[in-house]
Amino acid sequence: MTHSSSERGLDPFARQRGLSGFGAAGQRALAGASVAVVGMGGLGCPAAQYLAAAGVGRLTLIDADHVSVTNLHRQILFGPDAVGRPKVHAAVRALRLIAPGVDVRPVAARLDAGNAHDLLAGHDAIVDGTDTFTARHVIADAAEDLGIPLAWGAVQGWHGQVTVFTREARMRDLFPEEPGLDLDTCDGGAVLGTLCGQVGAAMATEALKAVSGVGTTLAGTLAVVDARNGRWREIPLAPAATEPREPAAASAVGSARAVRVGSAREATAGA
Repeated sequence: MTHSSSERGLDPFARQRGLSGFGAAGQRALAGASVAVVGMGGLGCPAAQYLAAAGVGRLTLIDADHVSVTNLHRQILFGPDAVGRPKVHAAVRALRLIAPGVDVRPVAARLDAGNAHDLLAGHDAIVDGTDTFTARHVIADAAEDLGIPLAWGAVQGWHGQVTVFTREARMRDLFPEEPGLDLDTCDGGAVLGTLCGQVGAAMATEALKAVSGVGTTLAGTLAVVDARNGRWREIPLAPAATEPREPAAASAVGSARAVRVGSAREATAGA
């Protein structure tokens, strides 16, 4: 397929560059930015796709898993021909077709406490698309130590959540310890594929705002989506200085898990 003469030389970011408050400076910031996407699952795939299409200069994709048939309804960078291949290599192939100018680097390794700082250092933002609480705590702790904003999301069934963790709005403030819960794995949980796209795209938006400096991120706020009833709501995560801090509890977490937070439990019930 070839481009018509009228399409040659057009700026692929023209519509984005034209956004109020974004402009050429915002696009330059994206081009000079580096974002790490940890976990190329239902959240990491759409997030990486939109980050690449937006013109982020460098993407690092971190995941040790291989593509399975049951991934395909929600992990949109993969088709049937990718089944059995390492996710990061299949994702790199897809992203280079979408955005050939982006430097996409695969890391076929499982991020853990021993390698997190080395793998995440030097990035301007991190997107957490992992599916266990252990991995999420490791990523959040490393992001806090390194001073890197962390775009975080979770989905389960018809419900999803998105926020941004920073040194001022920390994951450990909400979840000091891993909950002692016996839960199914991500692959065993039911989830709406398109909801993964919604939440993953929202995570990408938060990462784009963080690296461009345009707009206000969700740091300190949990955005909750009920896809079944078509509703979004926002829950403050940081209490006012004059109010006592209420404990937070998690019912589940991961790319197919949901979160219930302190006094906001009723608002997110059923997530």
